[in-house]
Amino acid sequence: MAVATIVSSSLRLELYAGEDPETGNPIFTSKSFNNVKTDATPDQLWPIATAVAGLQEFPLQNVERRDYSELSEA
Repeated sequence: MAVATIVSSSLRLELYAGEDPETGNPIFTSKSFNNVKTDATPDQLWPIATAVAGLQEFPLQNVERRDYSELSEA
């Protein structure tokens, strides 16, 4: 049986930067923040994400947490 251990985590803010004038498709940009505590809960991360988003040029579209794990045999 294998076990996954979270070794690092990051927070990614997706921001709406407008529409492509030629195609009308939405344009998104992102900001990533590394070294997020691996034991941080969504309730702890959400206020931080929205506070940082308020400092950005573009409005917040989405928030992602990306966890990276190592697999090992139990």
